[in-house]
Amino acid sequence: MKKPAVALMLAGILALSACQSSSDPSVQAHNAEFGCIAGTVGGAIVGGLIGSTIGGGSGQVIGTAIGVGGGGFLGNRLACR
Repeated sequence: MKKPAVALMLAGILALSACQSSSDPSVQAHNAEFGCIAGTVGGAIVGGLIGSTIGGGSGQVIGTAIGVGGGGFLGNRLACR
């Protein structure tokens, strides 16, 4: 795997692990919103990385675009319950 791909994957993982729990309702609401955004962005990053491994040339661009869209959608669905 290429170094930029590994760096992007690590950034996505760190973004997803930044959530904390608190007993304050306003902090919980903020954390839930941040988790929703982080799940969407993290899913898009991971999906784009996976999609970029498919094909070559214009097929790779299409695979990356589909991966970004699908990963963002799945990340949003999982994080924003």
